[in-house]
Amino acid sequence: MSARLNSAQPYVIGLFRIVVGLLFAVHGVASLFGVLGGAAGTDGGTIPSGTWPGWYAAVIQLVAGALVLLGLGTRGAALIASGSMAYAYFDVHQQAALWPIQNGGELSVLFCWAFFLMVFTGSGAFGLDRLFGRRTAEEAGSVTEQTPVAA
Repeated sequence: MSARLNSAQPYVIGLFRIVVGLLFAVHGVASLFGVLGGAAGTDGGTIPSGTWPGWYAAVIQLVAGALVLLGLGTRGAALIASGSMAYAYFDVHQQAALWPIQNGGELSVLFCWAFFLMVFTGSGAFGLDRLFGRRTAEEAGSVTEQTPVAA
């Protein structure tokens, strides 16, 4: 059973990356362009351009979310996204209360830890990272197979 699950690991990581990246990018799209309900607290509007920290957070959400979704520069984009969500939690949400359930910061915490996990797992299957990484390794003449770490 464990061997079968381990063989599916890259595919599940790839699907996880796609879903999390899409959800994160949609937050940026909503905040920057006013679609899908718009930015939170604006009644369908957008965040004014250049305002700190909301507009910059929305740009990070859109760009990092899209990169993670595509699996392109996944580790770097995930690190930046994780940091932005940690900032959102500690600077915005934790002022209201200690626990995420009390201060409305559950989504920030979940995104933070999901992206932090991706820093270590990489893009998994279906990512452009693997496609470009494999092509580069083939051009160099040495293809090394990456095996997932099993617990």
